[in-house]
Amino acid sequence: MSPDNPDPERPVDEPDQPAPARTPGATPPPADPSAVPTPDGYDPGQVAASPAYQSSSELTSDEPRRPLRAVATVLGAVLALALLGAPLGLLWAALAPDTPVLKTAEGAIYAEPQPEQPIAADGWFSLLGLAFGLLVALALWFLLRRRRGPVGLLAAVLGSLVAAPVAWQVGRRIGLASFDRLLATAPVGQAFSKPADLRAGGVDWLLGVLPVPHGNLLLPAFGAAVMYTLLAGWSRWPGLRPEPEPGEFSWVSVGTPAPPAAPEPPAPDATEPPRG
Repeated sequence: MSPDNPDPERPVDEPDQPAPARTPGATPPPADPSAVPTPDGYDPGQVAASPAYQSSSELTSDEPRRPLRAVATVLGAVLALALLGAPLGLLWAALAPDTPVLKTAEGAIYAEPQPEQPIAADGWFSLLGLAFGLLVALALWFLLRRRRGPVGLLAAVLGSLVAAPVAWQVGRRIGLASFDRLLATAPVGQAFSKPADLRAGGVDWLLGVLPVPHGNLLLPAFGAAVMYTLLAGWSRWPGLRPEPEPGEFSWVSVGTPAPPAAPEPPAPDATEPPRG
């Protein structure tokens, strides 16, 4: 033991002594993971603060799905789609033709034996409702990217299911007050028109408290379910949420250092070092 060498079993390193030659086939000493070389100018803090890293980590991180947030998302989407049912009903009332009727002593009857206007009203509502469901699925697919899956599908179906009766009630009431007034005050034999209404759809009350739509009121929800399922089936991401491209930074590549590469074995014709 000496002041320069406190460990009696460990020799003092001699700078002038050549390094011992490595025997071919010997296992190299393990590399220090902290000494992994990084590219010039690489700053982990700057990378973590970059918008590309933040957007990729936000989309790829497996955050816990909280039930309250999922319920709030569904309720918010249903409320928004229910409000959109009002302009859908106005559009239907503008496109669907009115039916001409005649005032009789028993009430109003069709002016023609087999009018086509009620069938046209049902057809217009079916087409508009189906298109509405398709657009709802597309909108929620892109707006609720972090909720893609069962939550997004439930929001699209329930929202379309609620928007259809709203559209029906708003559309059928356009001109209904004038029709009721003429029906009550017009003389027998006077002709006037009845606003558009549905004959192939309506709402039934389950146990007197729960409204259940039926008929062509189900077409918006059907269109939304089909479109959302097709988008999920043709999605290129297994988790249905966008993942970072190969050239982008991700939380996995930055947080986990790459393992050091194994040394290459010596060539067969390499000259062996001199032995003792």
